[in-house]
Amino acid sequence: MTDFKDRQRGEEAKFALDQETAFKVAARRNRLLGEWAAGLMNLTEEETDAYKKAVVQADFEEAGDEDVIRKLLGDLTAADANVTEAEIRAKLEEMSIEARRQVVGQ
Repeated sequence: MTDFKDRQRGEEAKFALDQETAFKVAARRNRLLGEWAAGLMNLTEEETDAYKKAVVQADFEEAGDEDVIRKLLGDLTAADANVTEAEIRAKLEEMSIEARRQVVGQ
């Protein structure tokens, strides 16, 4: 019985760690996306820092990535940056890989 409980606790700890890692990767990805978009919009360093935080916050609006994509597309369109939704989605995938590398490689 003790072995089963130990294994169960181990699985619960692994699940919690996996969830924490996924959260960190998503937050890092969103910061990287915000930095990329800020560059396209020619924002200052201070504006870029604020924008990266705003992109991270946007991810809390709903489950999934659509809220982030919608924010980036709206902001880039308003700034007359010539970027399509497909390009944003491709950059999101690229930044996901980079974020995972940065977080897991720490």
